[in-house]
Amino acid sequence: MAGRVVVVTGAESGIGAACAAAFGAAGDRVALFYFSDAAAAAASAAATHAAGGEGLTVQCHVNDEASVTSAFGIVEKTWGPADVLLNSAGLNMSGVPVRNMTLAQWQRLLDTDLSGAFLTSRRFLTGRGDAVGPASIIHISSIHAYAVRAGGADYCAAKGGLSNLIETLAIEEASRAIRVNAIEPGMILTPMNERASEDPVYRRTLEQNIPLGRAGNASEVADLAVFLASDKAQYITGARIVIDGGLSLMQALGA
Repeated sequence: MAGRVVVVTGAESGIGAACAAAFGAAGDRVALFYFSDAAAAAASAAATHAAGGEGLTVQCHVNDEASVTSAFGIVEKTWGPADVLLNSAGLNMSGVPVRNMTLAQWQRLLDTDLSGAFLTSRRFLTGRGDAVGPASIIHISSIHAYAVRAGGADYCAAKGGLSNLIETLAIEEASRAIRVNAIEPGMILTPMNERASEDPVYRRTLEQNIPLGRAGNASEVADLAVFLASDKAQYITGARIVIDGGLSLMQALGA
């Protein structure tokens, strides 16, 4: 497995950065796609290198077709076609009810969280041509693909659509030995959950809803991603694997 070409989107922070380092620890060559923070991406690349891999930072707007095409082109020119795509780029829910949500907000989130997954998946596949795997696509989704929240219509709709995209891709690409799976995290301590990460009192009020009693860490999601991309998971495709400490099991309490 060592020496694979791995593309990680949203690699400058949070789950994406943890995944980049974890693939680096597996001895892989990791292309770290980032949106705008070049310094953060460079730090993530340094961590990937320190873990034992190679890191290449590439700016990419996953919701822009030309940007995605260009970014993958840079990777292919440097290392050849990618073997693994880990898509972590995304925006969080707006917290705005549908009756107050603008079309621009709705489109902004779906363009990144759903269309971005489509564009990166498609370019990963076309970059491989007719080559038969082993290869793997892993999308970071959310328990909110099915456990919806008020104020989250934009995010929940995007993640719900992502579930169907993943399952369709899994069927389409199985004959080429390209596996496609989703990771569905619950509460993970990342910059996307900034208040919970920085305010332990607030965090404890949320952790009371989690059966295991704590929030998760990005490194735990990264370990799962590395497993799903490995030969040990070669019979897993079209799966949506929850990593949430049991949080989503609590959604019907009080009914």
